[in-house]
Amino acid sequence: MHLLLASAIGARPAAPGSGIGELFALADAVAAAVGGATAVEDPRQRILAYSTVPGQGVDEDRRQGILGLRVPKSPENSEQYRVLFAAQGPVRLPALGGGDPLPRLAAAVRAGGETLGSLWVVDDGNLAPDAEEALAQGASTAALLLLRARAAQELARHQNGDLLRRLLDGTADPAGAAHRLGLGLAPDGSPAPVRVAAFVLDSAVSAADVEQTALRLLDLVRLQCEARYGRHACVLVDGVVYALLPALGERGGARHRRLAEDIVRRAGQALRAPVRAALGDVVTGLAEVRASREDADLVLRVLGPELPVASVAEVRPRVTLLRLTEVMGERRELNAGAWRQVLTYDTEHGTDYARTLVSWLDAGCDMAGAARLLAVHPNTCRYRLRQAQQQLGLDLDDPDERLVLWLQLRTLAGLRATPTASS
Repeated sequence: MHLLLASAIGARPAAPGSGIGELFALADAVAAAVGGATAVEDPRQRILAYSTVPGQGVDEDRRQGILGLRVPKSPENSEQYRVLFAAQGPVRLPALGGGDPLPRLAAAVRAGGETLGSLWVVDDGNLAPDAEEALAQGASTAALLLLRARAAQELARHQNGDLLRRLLDGTADPAGAAHRLGLGLAPDGSPAPVRVAAFVLDSAVSAADVEQTALRLLDLVRLQCEARYGRHACVLVDGVVYALLPALGERGGARHRRLAEDIVRRAGQALRAPVRAALGDVVTGLAEVRASREDADLVLRVLGPELPVASVAEVRPRVTLLRLTEVMGERRELNAGAWRQVLTYDTEHGTDYARTLVSWLDAGCDMAGAARLLAVHPNTCRYRLRQAQQQLGLDLDDPDERLVLWLQLRTLAGLRATPTASS
């Protein structure tokens, strides 16, 4: 038995850093020593490895578990796991009802008081006389392998996160990154499409807690993404958690949207703080990841309590106006114009021409619609517009002047037509 376990420890992993090959070697070693088909599980009842020793008895539960790499659901499962994890050593468990079930010999896998998983052996009546002792030794070795696999997994996560960080700022080699992140090619041989999702805590989180809470958010996002996509890249940058989502085969992004909504809901409950999520545009390959990240960053800036999750396509008008505001504010030739005269005139004369103009333009130049927004009579609205043209020299018959004036008042002055309480 000791030689078999030593062989398992020395086995080469099937995938670099994964430790999965070692766990399969261990399952075979335990199965040979104990005399029954063996499986290694994690604490969430996912099957990590299983033995392939020929001639050992199996039942339908084992077959279904291996097919789905998860323990089949059963009303009696919870009680068996409760008994197993309460025991200090291997326990014999009766067969579950239905099908052609066989009993099990099982042992919890622990390290330093932490439960890392469990070992399960099918008891087909041919177990070795010292089966319990051999299984206990196997559980001890499994603890070492699971800890080593965890360390390798954390290292891979760190490396993938650093790689994603460089992809987001455009400094990574896309071809090498695609191989490292396990992203293949589209059917036509082109780079596989991807998109960036961004998650951020609501600003209501206190400054003292925000750093630690952001790290917990990173763990939650990574966990949910790995559950759906397997090996995955997530990274925390300046308080924002970014995830790279494969988009091959996506139809309209519905799956990504559901994932983002699920993460926002789960994270909000776990962290007791609101979380918002933004989806950048789907881009062709990793060379364009930076553009998708910029999309997601813009979307985050227009989200709020009434809209906690959105893709850039859903809020395109908002993010376009946001970017226009930034560009126009930086360029003298774009922020000069009649809009300043309108605001100055209102301030000096107590008039309301700017809000009247925005309401009229927002209403599609419909006088009745503008009047409703302002809660005034259409004649009042008409008089104000006529006076604004006369006093300020505005040419509201010119569509170009109307467009520029509306953009400047909406973006630079921050005005927007909203119905008043009395309307």
